[in-house]
Amino acid sequence: MQPTRPIFLKARWENLVMINYEVDPAILLPHLPPCTELDTFNNKTLVSVVGFMFNDTRVFRFRWPYHTNFEEVNLRFYVKNFDGKTWKRGVVFISEIVPSPIISFIANKLYHEHYSAKRMKHETEISGDEIFIKYEWKHRKKWNTLQVKAETSLTDIKPGSEEEFIFEHYWGYNKYNETTTIEYGVEHNVWQVHQVRDWKLECDAASLYGKEFEPFLAAKPTSVFLAKGSEVVIRKPVFIKKG
Repeated sequence: MQPTRPIFLKARWENLVMINYEVDPAILLPHLPPCTELDTFNNKTLVSVVGFMFNDTRVFRFRWPYHTNFEEVNLRFYVKNFDGKTWKRGVVFISEIVPSPIISFIANKLYHEHYSAKRMKHETEISGDEIFIKYEWKHRKKWNTLQVKAETSLTDIKPGSEEEFIFEHYWGYNKYNETTTIEYGVEHNVWQVHQVRDWKLECDAASLYGKEFEPFLAAKPTSVFLAKGSEVVIRKPVFIKKG
């Protein structure tokens, strides 16, 4: 059950592309916030390259001109935190890219995130029974690409599936220092998904995320998902301390 912390942001997250890779857990340990541990699916440690649209964005109930609809591409991994009563399943972001320096500054300041601002664009096409989603971001004078083709029809996420593991995380965690973690709640409906037919990821993984990630993101992904998305609420953060 989510706490009743004040709402920081409301938006619609739409057309969420997630390309998921198994990695050596050792490369994630330097990024692991205090009070959390790695969460795994069938003993696999996963990271996800995620692209989606932030639409109808409202910060403290206000829509900021020219900052309501924009793309985001991020790299994230999965953790859990025991609060003394229950395990909370959450995500940690290694990199988050948006097109606006203002958005990047605010998120980094309030949530200790890892945002950067780059030129971005997206494309959405529906033809017959197929939907095409493409996200691009310019890094070192070159366009990087994340895209999928999928069926237009939607299905429910199956309980116990990798889809459920990837999508059903309702907490965000960021390392503040060696003993303190920032925690915030994320609320949304259970999403429906499109069956993916084809995918492509072309990115400079070494310079974007670190050389240690490059061989894993060059390998075949364990799965590729496309979710329709929904209204999302992000709560204001709190600090939790180790010990």
